[in-house]
Amino acid sequence: FGTMMAMAMAKPTKAAKTKGGKAAGKEGARVLMKRLAEGAREAKRQAKEATTRNVPEEEELQWTREAAWLKSQLDSEEDVESIVEVGRMLANAVVVSEPEGTEDMQEEVAQESTTIEWPNPGEVFWTRPPRTRKPKRGKGIPPKDGSPLHIVHIAAEMAPLAKVGGLGDVVTGLAKACEVRGHQAEVVLPYYECIKEDQVEDLRHVMDYDVPKGTMWDGQMRVEGLKTSLYEGIVEGVKVLFLRPDWNCTNLFRGQQIYGGSYNELEAYLYFCRASLEMLKVTGRQPDILHLHEWQCAAAAMLYWEVYHLEGLWKARVMLTIHNLANSGDCRPEEMIAMGLDAERFRTIDKALDERTIGHNPERLSLLKGGIVYSSAVTTVSPTYRRESLESGAAGWLQSSLLKHQDKYHGLLNGIDNVVWDPADDPFIPVNYTPTSAVEAKAACKKYVQRGLGLAEDPDRPLVCCITRLVPQKGIHLIRHAIWRTIEQGGQFVLLGSGHADGDFRAMAEGELKNHSHAKLLVMYSEQLSHYLYAASDCFLVPSMFEPCGLTQMVAMKYGSLPIVRRTGGLADTVIDVDQDPKNGNGYVFDGADEGSLDQALDRALNGYRNQRDTWSEKVKQVMDINNSWDNSAQSYIGLYRSLLT
Repeated sequence: FGTMMAMAMAKPTKAAKTKGGKAAGKEGARVLMKRLAEGAREAKRQAKEATTRNVPEEEELQWTREAAWLKSQLDSEEDVESIVEVGRMLANAVVVSEPEGTEDMQEEVAQESTTIEWPNPGEVFWTRPPRTRKPKRGKGIPPKDGSPLHIVHIAAEMAPLAKVGGLGDVVTGLAKACEVRGHQAEVVLPYYECIKEDQVEDLRHVMDYDVPKGTMWDGQMRVEGLKTSLYEGIVEGVKVLFLRPDWNCTNLFRGQQIYGGSYNELEAYLYFCRASLEMLKVTGRQPDILHLHEWQCAAAAMLYWEVYHLEGLWKARVMLTIHNLANSGDCRPEEMIAMGLDAERFRTIDKALDERTIGHNPERLSLLKGGIVYSSAVTTVSPTYRRESLESGAAGWLQSSLLKHQDKYHGLLNGIDNVVWDPADDPFIPVNYTPTSAVEAKAACKKYVQRGLGLAEDPDRPLVCCITRLVPQKGIHLIRHAIWRTIEQGGQFVLLGSGHADGDFRAMAEGELKNHSHAKLLVMYSEQLSHYLYAASDCFLVPSMFEPCGLTQMVAMKYGSLPIVRRTGGLADTVIDVDQDPKNGNGYVFDGADEGSLDQALDRALNGYRNQRDTWSEKVKQVMDINNSWDNSAQSYIGLYRSLLT
């Protein structure tokens, strides 16, 4: 039935072919309405049969909804020309052969071509479903590993409910991938006041317990118990252990955002490290691996070996992952007492002392350095970023500590979540697609975004998108230049992002680029809108000054968008220039940090889209087939976990 509908739309009648413009659209719409009438009768018949054949309730409900939707189309001729047009656009997507599940995929893509609800210019379209949603297909499940491990992640972020950057995606993606492979993964997370509890399944209070917390009183350190509540819930299929301090006694983790509340963040995360280990102790957990993330949780490595390993947590080995070396967790000795210990035991050059401050008053400590020293293994998020941190100054003053411990220092590339980021089954995009149907389906997604954002609806203009935090690390001077260069070269540019350096972009959005036909600056962030932009874009810009790993370039490729990147960190590990290696190339790469270097890559991409469409279409299919999933990355992490236990 779905194929019949798509063919009706994609092949207008003879009358429609001979008439021009609006008349042809209306004629095609009448043909479609006739087919819809036939389909409505068939759907109703199927729904009636469903009640007598004792089929599952979900199937009956699906047929009933299909009939209701078809009836609504019969009752209205609103935007029928767009329905017909997108049907034609998807004709090839319907009839192509797929290697597996051909008929089912063809039917689903065909049906989706009729369910698009086109946006009005200026509408906040990403806050509603773009079409009628079908049930999810089953995913391929990787084989289970033997000898399952118990892995506890201690982290400040977890997507989607406590996400600021890529850290949250990594924690969720790795934990899920390990769970799927048969391991027991748990995530310990602060109970931020701003967490949306409806994003947590089966949230429940487990117990209260006291956490030793130090304070200064009359020049002396005093340690008292801070009542802490343990909650459990499920997020993205992973058990999460939320720790909430007594808010009658402290304001830690209170506020309407993950970072930047009214509390002292250093104090908060030192307390959180102690609370996490105390929770493991009082609940009797004996994990195989304690996986700590970033400077916020690095102190847990120090506490584990100095205190808790001696108090009964005997089994675990500790891994620290450095996601970004820009923050080393500097603190004064008197601040470190928040975790209930005197800082003097860590105040040596071979432990946590910041050697830059030797002889200063006061000397300072570094939580990240302490984590490096005390952890059984240290990882960072790409092989190139590891090399840069050891050889090129990316680690700053911590380079000497990493060199000293380089035998336990590993670069493991991050992955992306192939359930969240899957164009074949993404609920946020107008048309789902696979590599074989990508070219036609992406054209429909591009038209949808162009219309919704008020851009000129021109399929021949390459659409460049950039989704990023607007901070200096991300190359904001190059992003600013790329906007104008893309327009000048006949393309379109969409920016989605915000950050502490977004002032210029806000001014441009409200000034010279307001209501522009070929550029839209959205100085904000929306996870839903990001899905639309990945699906709609032809090229994806990531001009970072440094990038430990980067996930956006991998997601872009998954959606058939060719990345334009600066060669650094994980960008260098994942993107190969198409002109330097035509066979394996999957994007466009430049080396410099200047506008001219960016131009040579950007111009090549725009020209490739306009002048080499057949080659471009093949590259779209090729990049979608690259496996950057967490399943691959998780295997590397699990291998390293096991090596620590032998």
